[in-house]
Amino acid sequence: MPWLRSTTDALAFSSFWLAAAAAALVAATSRALGGQADAALLGLAFTGTLVIYNVDRLRDLESDRETTPARSAFVERHGALLIVTTVCAGLLASVLAVLAGPRVILLLIPALLLGLAHRRLKGFGAAKPLYIVGAWLLVVVGLPWAVLDAASGAPWCTAILGPAILANAIASNLRDHEACAATPGPARALWIARATALLGVIIAAFSPEAGRTLLAVPAAVGLTLIRFRASERYGLVVVDGALLFGALAALLWSLSG
Repeated sequence: MPWLRSTTDALAFSSFWLAAAAAALVAATSRALGGQADAALLGLAFTGTLVIYNVDRLRDLESDRETTPARSAFVERHGALLIVTTVCAGLLASVLAVLAGPRVILLLIPALLLGLAHRRLKGFGAAKPLYIVGAWLLVVVGLPWAVLDAASGAPWCTAILGPAILANAIASNLRDHEACAATPGPARALWIARATALLGVIIAAFSPEAGRTLLAVPAAVGLTLIRFRASERYGLVVVDGALLFGALAALLWSLSG
């Protein structure tokens, strides 16, 4: 279905896919922590993620042509619209962060700095997946923790979502043929990613009852790695989409319980 492919391409290439994943993960984590994220918190996660990833896409357009040619072509065609969207999202994210209070602002500063420094940091080999995981956890676990003040459940959420995001990051390196994935070899790196996703599933299975709903996230990522394809669209649509659909599944699970 050409319309479905063009729609998913547009969502993935414009970073809306990952921004939606961040918002869905915040919602799922909030439920696991015994609360509920309001629209402002979800909007902050969505707009902040959209800004970070679109800034990276626009700045690295030339260097991304080799590894992600389809996305680069999309960014080039719609560059003006992406710039306007990113500026508007940045303004909205700033307002929402101020309204959320100093605790949230202090939490998001390191995530913002890591995101903006990605262009330089990604050259440091094996460190790339680790700082990506750190930045994501500051948002998807840190934001609910800061707002709900549910410190007791945050370590469990971190232990479950951390492996899922790490597995996603390793798979992304394989897709982009990054040096940090090439160091152990592509086949071994893929098995490391699969084992990491499985670790998240195991931790979720033994977590407190509310945290078990997050099992859907590492499980969804792990399923995409069983027959992994190191192609651009598989990585950007399917593997990244696993974070979104895993979070939505976890959210539905928590609501039905």
